[in-house]
Amino acid sequence: MSKISILSALISLSLLFSSCTKEKEVVEEEANTILSTNEYVLTGLDNKQYVVKKEANGYVVDGAKGKVIILDIFATWCPPCKAEASHLTSLQNKYKDNLLILGLTIEDGIPNEKLQEFRKNYDANYVLVNSSENRRLIESVATELKVGRSFGIPLMAMYKDAKLVNYYQGATEEEFIESDIKKALGK
Repeated sequence: MSKISILSALISLSLLFSSCTKEKEVVEEEANTILSTNEYVLTGLDNKQYVVKKEANGYVVDGAKGKVIILDIFATWCPPCKAEASHLTSLQNKYKDNLLILGLTIEDGIPNEKLQEFRKNYDANYVLVNSSENRRLIESVATELKVGRSFGIPLMAMYKDAKLVNYYQGATEEEFIESDIKKALGK
């Protein structure tokens, strides 16, 4: 009889602990999901990873503290996007120590070769990102900017220290963008 009592107690304890473990795993999984909804791991054509994080008032990129961040949402087939590429390269070169431009294509599943061709043909010498996370980040930015789900491209959002500086929808003169970069940098 005592063996049966001990066996019953052991089974009860194992069930109790397995339930707690599963509950703990579910809680940890939910916490990780919440954290990951505010974090986007992107891979650039340069094969570097760029971790973009959503904070209260905007976005930051790991390793780019103090820099102005431009999230450029574009497509390789878009005429204004093609036209802006050399202007963004000019700004990236001019403010290289204080500016990070991430070009996020809206084209799901585009081959890297097509993006490389865009870079070469339109002088897009800034970080171009072709990642499965692009769509999720683009939707988050569009929601924050309140431009709707069917917004015009190019769409650029400029941030400094996780705060929105300005955003531009459609073709935008380089001078306007540069003026906002200077303001954000306190120049």
